[in-house]
Amino acid sequence: MVVQLLLVVGISLLSVGLSVSPAIAQAAVDNAPEPPPEPTPDPLVSFNQPMFEFNLKMDEYVLLPIARKYDAVMPNVAQPGVQRFLRNLGVVGRFANNLFQGKVPQAGQEVGRFLVNTTLGGAGFVEVAEPLLGWKESPEDFGQTLAVYGVSSGPYLVLPFYGPSTVRDVVGVAADGAMNPMTYFLSTLQLLAVRGGTTTVGAINSRSLNKQLFENIDQYAVDQYGAVQDGYLQIRAKQIAE
Repeated sequence: MVVQLLLVVGISLLSVGLSVSPAIAQAAVDNAPEPPPEPTPDPLVSFNQPMFEFNLKMDEYVLLPIARKYDAVMPNVAQPGVQRFLRNLGVVGRFANNLFQGKVPQAGQEVGRFLVNTTLGGAGFVEVAEPLLGWKESPEDFGQTLAVYGVSSGPYLVLPFYGPSTVRDVVGVAADGAMNPMTYFLSTLQLLAVRGGTTTVGAINSRSLNKQLFENIDQYAVDQYGAVQDGYLQIRAKQIAE
């Protein structure tokens, strides 16, 4: 039982970070032909680059093959619904971080979205709140909250399994995890099993929807590591500015 649980947790950690998000990948491609005028400060590059290569190999040999098998059995029309369902579960973190940032209307809207999409949208599999009421998701996280309060991002950091991040965003992920109500109602093993399961399904589903994720970066970027780094930092800067 413990061995199986550790396997689930390991795959879930793998899936979180191996997956460079489609937005980051696209930003990497968009910025590949024109490198930045000066290199991005990267004091941890001697650690980051090997971790980046490790994550790429794990994506190639573990996550992508699983995603292809998943794609073969899961109808394409259902995959976006799975993604919406899992996003719906993250309402507490989005609500809290909008509130922390003084975005009270958005915080209230997150609660409304959850209620509407859960009741009318089949537990969130169907997006009802936005087309019906115009309530868009406000995807704030604690890393963004720290930035709003003036906390520096710290060095760029690539973690094994977790992927591109910064020191500030790693702290933010830990804080967001602590906001999950399941943390206080489930035992440690139960919590790991539930989080491991949902994270694994989410990452495999997302990878299945974006099977060409790294191919465009390979095609257009001379420096894949630098392209993903720039893409991640630009996406985060844009999210914080908004």
